[in-house]
Amino acid sequence: MPSQRVEFAPERDAAIFAALAAAPAVYILRGDEGTEPYISKTSDLKRRLTRLLGPQEEQGKRLSFNLRERCRTIEYTPTGSDFESGFLLYKILRREFPRGERNYRDRLKLRFAPLIKLNLENPYPRAYVTRRIGRMNSPSRYYGPFASRAAAEKFLNDALDFFKMRRCDFDLNPDPSFPGCMYSEMKMCLAPCFKGCSDDEYRDEVARVHDFLESSGQTLQRELAEQREKASEDLQFEAAATIHGRMEKLHAILGATSLPEIARPIEKLNAVLVQPSVEKGAVSFFKITHGVIAGPVNFAVEETTEITSASGAATVKKAQPRSMESRISECLAQVPDSPAASAMELNEHIALLKRWYYRSRKTGELFLTDERGELPLRRIVRGVGRVLRGEKAEAAGSDEAHRAYWLARTREEV
Repeated sequence: MPSQRVEFAPERDAAIFAALAAAPAVYILRGDEGTEPYISKTSDLKRRLTRLLGPQEEQGKRLSFNLRERCRTIEYTPTGSDFESGFLLYKILRREFPRGERNYRDRLKLRFAPLIKLNLENPYPRAYVTRRIGRMNSPSRYYGPFASRAAAEKFLNDALDFFKMRRCDFDLNPDPSFPGCMYSEMKMCLAPCFKGCSDDEYRDEVARVHDFLESSGQTLQRELAEQREKASEDLQFEAAATIHGRMEKLHAILGATSLPEIARPIEKLNAVLVQPSVEKGAVSFFKITHGVIAGPVNFAVEETTEITSASGAATVKKAQPRSMESRISECLAQVPDSPAASAMELNEHIALLKRWYYRSRKTGELFLTDERGELPLRRIVRGVGRVLRGEKAEAAGSDEAHRAYWLARTREEV
């Protein structure tokens, strides 16, 4: 997997260190056969390997951990960004340490992302927060990732206030003699536990919750807007005001701070992540399909073609001009979709994406598909330019601001 390999010998360390670039990379230091390799990432390969493999000083504050006498080979791959380093490190550690007490997840400190699960396997479905997708072929639906378990629980509890689906966590055996709970007493649950509703009525309510989560709340917005309009037409102004208050509460729940744009059905978690590239004048694309990360693939901003003459000399000239949108689409089409081999791998990819997305300071930009499953190519073009120049995402073009803008537009229309 690493692209470069160098045989290390202490007597040739100066020449080896001089040939290394002072740039980000993922590296493997291998010793004798049968020994455990040392694998890590760094923002400066030359400085890190000089500390690990250089002559150890007796005095001073130099690193006490030194592999100079144990290392036999150096394998490394230059990277363009911290995300690329982290993703490559994950793949290498997954290959080298698949199991054991200190497997690749322990070494990466990889904690699965909080998700909302709509458990459709239960005869009386319910929604709750989990950190693990159980199995790939489950009829249950998963939504996320959220920044934290507390954020996911707050959104779910606030959203369920608009519905009457059960929130209890035990398996139901409906019995008319069962006393119920506080939610049934407050008329916030249909109470299937003591047959307060028919099975069909409960299934209809679960379907409403399912549609709400699948559409990121848009179905409930439309439903409340229709109810408010009807109440106004019937001159029931107090009822219309009450519905309007519920709509205001819903808008707050669906805001970017409560429901980030990335928190969506995992089957619809499709996006392109733009990151800096090792090559000059290029960026790296990571294609995300159903939550699974593939790539990177380099995209040169200025398109050129190489022509070889009869004498064997190669010249580079500019290609025929094409739109940036078409070139980006063509580049992404070359990245094959790589579905997760297991639910565990899917959990890991979502965790890596969540780790990057919710950082307060991060490099690169994420562009998610819209409700039709199409990528915002014009926004990606502008994002490519910003990433290439090392600029931050525009406030008006960032994912959360973009979502807030459309929520405001919807609010004005209804």
